[in-house]
Amino acid sequence: MESENTKSVSRASWSGKWAFILAAAASAVGLGNLWRFPYLAAKYGGGTFLITYLVLVFTFGVSLLLLETALGRKTGQSAIGAFSSFGKKYTFIGVLASAVPFIITPYYCIIGGWVTKYAVSYLGVGAETLADGGTFFSEFITSSTESYIWMIVFMAIVFVVVALGVKGGIEKANLVMMPALIIMAIIIAIYTLTMPGAIDGALYYLTPDFSKFSPELVISALGQMFYSLSLAMGIMITYGSYLNKKESLTSSVVRVGGFDIGVSFLAGLMIVPAAFVAMGSGDAVASSAGPSLMFITLPSVFADMQGMAMVIGFVFFLLVLFAALTSAISLVETLVSIVADGMKCTRKKAIGIVVAFVVIAGIFINAGYNVLSFIEPIGEGSSMLDFADFISNSVMMPIVALLTCIFVGWIIKPKTLIDEVRISSKFKAAGVWTAMIKYIAPVLVLIILVAYVAAQFGFFSM
Repeated sequence: MESENTKSVSRASWSGKWAFILAAAASAVGLGNLWRFPYLAAKYGGGTFLITYLVLVFTFGVSLLLLETALGRKTGQSAIGAFSSFGKKYTFIGVLASAVPFIITPYYCIIGGWVTKYAVSYLGVGAETLADGGTFFSEFITSSTESYIWMIVFMAIVFVVVALGVKGGIEKANLVMMPALIIMAIIIAIYTLTMPGAIDGALYYLTPDFSKFSPELVISALGQMFYSLSLAMGIMITYGSYLNKKESLTSSVVRVGGFDIGVSFLAGLMIVPAAFVAMGSGDAVASSAGPSLMFITLPSVFADMQGMAMVIGFVFFLLVLFAALTSAISLVETLVSIVADGMKCTRKKAIGIVVAFVVIAGIFINAGYNVLSFIEPIGEGSSMLDFADFISNSVMMPIVALLTCIFVGWIIKPKTLIDEVRISSKFKAAGVWTAMIKYIAPVLVLIILVAYVAAQFGFFSM
């Protein structure tokens, strides 16, 4: 039997629709947009990948965003409370969803520390020192002191913003960092396109190569979209719970999807042409992804810019730092909301608990690169960070999304959330949304789960 929860008087709230949109977009825009999207676009036919990604975001992605946001607003609870409000037997779905950000946040802050170190280093040691083929990076992440210090620095910034509250901290931080991030991305993209040969790289990035369209492309675009939009980790449920009933859910989630696509597109326009010039071909660009692209390949690309190397390198890593901070802030805020709702404690106490957990877990996971480097949980050369990333992203998130679709599509029925959406929106696409949640989304999520687990163990190439 469904119970109708109302928000407690003391619960935080957004100052308006755009505060929510900026916060949700800030959560969606993170490291994956900057170090994975350009690589995938370069690998899978440029414009072909862009078109596929665009279609998936505005169908599958926006549908799940709407589901989670509406669930949060209807119940006025973070993930555990949102599911349990429809019956205690559904609490386990909320527990699984809540476990995801508890796993992700510590290792995300470790990577945030890497980004912070690089941004500062461009002003200190300079571009040439960082462009040494990876020695600087490997020595830094395996250090027994410095890597911990920068992790703590990054965490401290995040904790301070969250401690200042939803309106006083998160909204104000996003109001500065999101526009700054976009402006910096545009500036770097324009500068990059002035480099000799960069236009060829831009054409490689933008021109569709339909010969590269394949099931593998679709699965890769599907996975990138799924992780990039912060789905199935309790964030959008939490953020939706802070949203006023009068604000339109449909237009809000469409704009969040638009922000994600826009920043991803700009990231490709910054990185692919620059890397194309430095590496000589699109195939070479497509061979570098993730940390190696961000911390090894790109510093070498920036070093080739000679007089502008330090400036471009610093601005780029400041941009990446803002993207990492906005995502980390949303993760920590979600943890605080989960703890406060679950333990019925004050926000202040919840923040203390979350800070202690994230710091201790971060230290433990970071030790996988130095004192505990002998632990290789998912194969030779793997780290505890790799393991945490695999468990959270490739296993738990698709399972949570699948359970959520079944829960809404077949147990509480889509009409429950359609009625919530229609409080503030006409929602003419309710029929299409219902079909997506009941039939299409579960199949797509299952494909993501199988493909990414199979790829981890070498049965499938991603």
